[in-house]
Amino acid sequence: MFERLFPKRPPTTQPLPEPTPQLALGALLVRIAMADSEYQAAEVGAIDKILSATFNLKPLDAAKLRATCEALERHAPGTPEFAEILRDTVPYADRLGLALSMWQVLLADGQHAAIEEDSLHQIEAAMGITPADSADIKTRALG
Repeated sequence: MFERLFPKRPPTTQPLPEPTPQLALGALLVRIAMADSEYQAAEVGAIDKILSATFNLKPLDAAKLRATCEALERHAPGTPEFAEILRDTVPYADRLGLALSMWQVLLADGQHAAIEEDSLHQIEAAMGITPADSADIKTRALG
């Protein structure tokens, strides 16, 4: 009886945007932060700062971008597809900077989980970063 009076409406979901370099970077940052199954406020703050600095966004706009990236990360293609967008659109030197930013997110919560580092190395490889440059970035991030 109640279902006739109050029929269930299917939830309305907005379609996810097509990944752009901004969204791809944000989704990868979120993916790294969530790799250890803990998504902490320090990691969220680090992601917002990186998005703000990288794309010259106001803090509120960076937070909105991160929220979109969180949804995209949950429902979008895997890491290689996001990394390919960055590899194809961002010069190599800038990709090195992006990888260093990813390390900042990894270390933001004060923990250094092996699963997060493994995810980061997979992303670096998919972005075309050489093992030597990856090792250098890790040394800089930890030092």
